[in-house]
Amino acid sequence: MNELTHRPKIFGIAGWKNSGKTGLMVRLVSEMSRRGYLVSTVKHAHHDFDIDKVGADSYRHREAGAHEVTIVSSTRFAIMHELRGAPEPSFEEVMSRLAPCDLVLIEGYKREPIPKIEARRKESVNREPLAPTDPHIVAVAADHAIAETGLPVFDLDDTQAIADFVEKVTGLRG
Repeated sequence: MNELTHRPKIFGIAGWKNSGKTGLMVRLVSEMSRRGYLVSTVKHAHHDFDIDKVGADSYRHREAGAHEVTIVSSTRFAIMHELRGAPEPSFEEVMSRLAPCDLVLIEGYKREPIPKIEARRKESVNREPLAPTDPHIVAVAADHAIAETGLPVFDLDDTQAIADFVEKVTGLRG
């Protein structure tokens, strides 16, 4: 585990609705926490939300072991903070509010310039690949064969290999 006096490493998971983002997030939080890292999460929501209901994504992140859970949408963000009509905070503003940690895993924020893995599932509402138009996508995790990319491709459920990749890409491990 790193000394917590530095800016945390950041890694994102992007994908369309029902692409497997949350399941992958929960598994990665558990695995990275098991490896001794202090992990926080940020989930971007494109809709009004409430938090901490059993079964909700934020509840699942916290139950998986996240040190801190932050959710952001156009109407409010939590570490519960009502925006009351104010604009949605920028990604950097949200990051500046997090407590010190080793790794921040980001769910959503498809267009932020951070290293991210694209989650893909056959059942996804939209199956249009994000990687060809996003130079910050560094790998793909899918539940089906992927042939049209030069990026590393992982099985969506291969949490260990994806966690190893996150450690390498972020510099948590050399």
